[in-house]
Amino acid sequence: MTRAEVTAALEVARRYGGTDEAHHKDWVIDQMVRALTGDQYETWVAETCDGEDGPETYSWEVGIEIDDEEEI
Repeated sequence: MTRAEVTAALEVARRYGGTDEAHHKDWVIDQMVRALTGDQYETWVAETCDGEDGPETYSWEVGIEIDDEEEI
């Protein structure tokens, strides 16, 4: 993990972390994970969802679907 990735994740937290409602928080967390994992995002999500009952034991929520950050 690079300093730039950490900085990008922290900026997402700063800009959007105070947004109300769970689906908005899910989006913030997802964006932070994307910033921190880079091209390993899909692998990280797959590992996160994997558990004692197989690869879909847990879910990963991406939150709101937006076309433009101004919608947040």
